[in-house]
Amino acid sequence: MLLTTTCALLIACGPLPAVVGNGLPAESDVPAVVVADAGPTQGPASQIADQKEPPTPPHTGIHALASGLVEDVKHLPSKPNAFLALLGGGPAAGVHPLDDDVNEQLKGAENVWRPGKYVGLTPVQMGAAAIVYTYGRVQHQDKVSHLGMDLLRAQILTSGLTVGLKYSTRRERPDGSNAHSFPSGHASITFATATVIERHLGWRYSVLGYTIASYVAASRLHDNRHWLSDVVFGSAVGAIGGRTVTQHGRNVWTMTPVPVPGGVALLALRTGGN
Repeated sequence: MLLTTTCALLIACGPLPAVVGNGLPAESDVPAVVVADAGPTQGPASQIADQKEPPTPPHTGIHALASGLVEDVKHLPSKPNAFLALLGGGPAAGVHPLDDDVNEQLKGAENVWRPGKYVGLTPVQMGAAAIVYTYGRVQHQDKVSHLGMDLLRAQILTSGLTVGLKYSTRRERPDGSNAHSFPSGHASITFATATVIERHLGWRYSVLGYTIASYVAASRLHDNRHWLSDVVFGSAVGAIGGRTVTQHGRNVWTMTPVPVPGGVALLALRTGGN
């Protein structure tokens, strides 16, 4: 139950909707929210992507994939990603005292959990993405090849983040096999996949992806290869990778505090993609 609740928290951290106010009183004791649509302009920081599908780029070839990956790395430092890191780090720290107990409770039912070990392997996830990408290219279906390209970019970016964290933290695995426990690579790459699917196809089509990602994360606890805190933060890392790749060129919400008589208003400004 705890794992499900924690994963649901990470899954639910989709693009934050703006709150629409009904006007701003002259004398207000509470913060108010004003919404504006400014078209294709640049806003200040705190940009949060809306729910629209990422625009299909004019090219989805190998060169576009490589150059897009370079742009992904540049866009990695951002306030929304810092928010996701905090959203993952807080629960991970909170469940840390339960690490031993949760692994013990998930023992047994080997046949139920075994597939998760293989579904979450990086070669399996990247192989599936490569198939989608190749099919789109061969069939000249730009939206399909764009989806495959973003899946590959998200998985490469997420893998790089995960490996970097593993070698930085050097946390020992529950089974004592090595010191590469934190964060879970299985959790991060499957949540990256699910996040890209959600951004391209919407929540209705991403339910299966997030369900599989949660199952893979839980299977790593059953296999005694990760602690609960490993998979919780790994899920956040995957969400960061998926959202970084799919945010370029999209409409964004910019949140700006504005002082008003008697309080502060929060200006929600929708602008064009950066």
